[in-house]
Amino acid sequence: MHAPSAMKDYETQASLETFAFLPPLTREEIVEQAAYIIAQGWTPAVEHEEPARASGHYWPMWKLPFFGETDVNAVLAECEACRQAYPGHHVRLVGYDNYTQCQGAAFVVFRGRGW
Repeated sequence: MHAPSAMKDYETQASLETFAFLPPLTREEIVEQAAYIIAQGWTPAVEHEEPARASGHYWPMWKLPFFGETDVNAVLAECEACRQAYPGHHVRLVGYDNYTQCQGAAFVVFRGRGW
């Protein structure tokens, strides 16, 4: 029998996004992922939710999706503005693929308190 682990396994660990099982992304990695979303032609959008309600439903969107946005810094500035407006919430960046009509990527940029 194995000793209990301090880490949860992939079957029981709560996940919120594409990179949930990796360590938190660095600022440089967040910039790279935002640039990837834009390079794919996907529409960036920012979502937020309080940690207690983060599982099991859609998150509220911060403003409208950023149709046609090509400036990574503008997208990240909106992530930061959302964080300032909702400091206790998770803030997630999503890339919507217009062709497949689904999310191509979604990852948490800022984690809320208590997560």
